[in-house]
Amino acid sequence: MKTINHHSALIYVMVIVSASDGVMSDRELRTIGNITATLPIFRDFENHSLLPICHECAAMLREPESLDDVLDLVREALPHALRETAYALALDVALSDSRVMLEEVRVLEIIRRALGLDRLVAAALERAARARFQVAAER
Repeated sequence: MKTINHHSALIYVMVIVSASDGVMSDRELRTIGNITATLPIFRDFENHSLLPICHECAAMLREPESLDDVLDLVREALPHALRETAYALALDVALSDSRVMLEEVRVLEIIRRALGLDRLVAAALERAARARFQVAAER
């Protein structure tokens, strides 16, 4: 069975969410690029690997019944300490284009369960993500 490292696992989670509605938007792809370029967890990541990893994950997701297989790879590659990080990154990608589609909500729930995250922890991460992506209301 194939194995991946923690960087790839985090990227796979972001790609899963981005691809969940059938369209990987430019805004979502930019968000993935910005995350890998700026967050400390990616400090030792070779950014030229980003596109090949994204393509690899997208190709795997095109196979029938592949989501479970990809999530198995992710779960095996991520230490418990990075599972909340993975979910937080998935949320950032989902919220990056200002709309969260029903498919993305379903995939986020599948990811939460696959990573073994408690509902309260997930709710806190979701609220924090909404706060980060909030725009000023019109008066």
